[in-house]
Amino acid sequence: MHYLYSFRRCPYAIRARMALKYAGIEVGIREVKLSDKPIELIMASAKATVPVLVTDSGKVIDQSLDIMLWAIEQSDRDNWLKPDSHQQIFNIIQYNDFEFKPILDGYKYPQKSGVGDPLFYRKQALVFLDELNAKLLNSQYLFSDNPCLADIAIFPFIRQFCMVDKDWFMQSQFNRLIYWLEFFLESPLFLSVMKKYSPWKAGDKEPLLS
Repeated sequence: MHYLYSFRRCPYAIRARMALKYAGIEVGIREVKLSDKPIELIMASAKATVPVLVTDSGKVIDQSLDIMLWAIEQSDRDNWLKPDSHQQIFNIIQYNDFEFKPILDGYKYPQKSGVGDPLFYRKQALVFLDELNAKLLNSQYLFSDNPCLADIAIFPFIRQFCMVDKDWFMQSQFNRLIYWLEFFLESPLFLSVMKKYSPWKAGDKEPLLS
């Protein structure tokens, strides 16, 4: 059986679980308490951060995007990895992961930053939010009228951004982005991967994501 070391609220873990669920891959979930990581996780991956997938062959995949791609290689019935938009999809995911995510961290935890003002980071985030909203003016999802890898990879981070100040976000000018976010929040795919589990320890039977 495949095993996924996961943390329910982590956006990286959420997108990995969504891709695995989408592909119909049966996976045992090993929920991690971040302040008390199991030795098995540390032994599987030196970075010891979730998500980490250990396949039934013993292969370790410890980057969330790589887990998503591995899952889609097994089954991509709805064409998430659109060949005609391949490079643009990866470009926007890279921007999300390496440019927007640090801004999100500053917005969520301003006391840990050198600035200390969440509004400073919210202003920085407007560039990416505006880009996403503009793309959604032309289609229901980021690259067409069907979801793709980019939608699923970015959605958990927009969810986390919204939760910092939900009243502000829901009253913002990003009407199409709000509609897009609400669609995924209410989607069976997202809801099915957000079940609550107790932290896993050696000897426990893993609940299945299937």
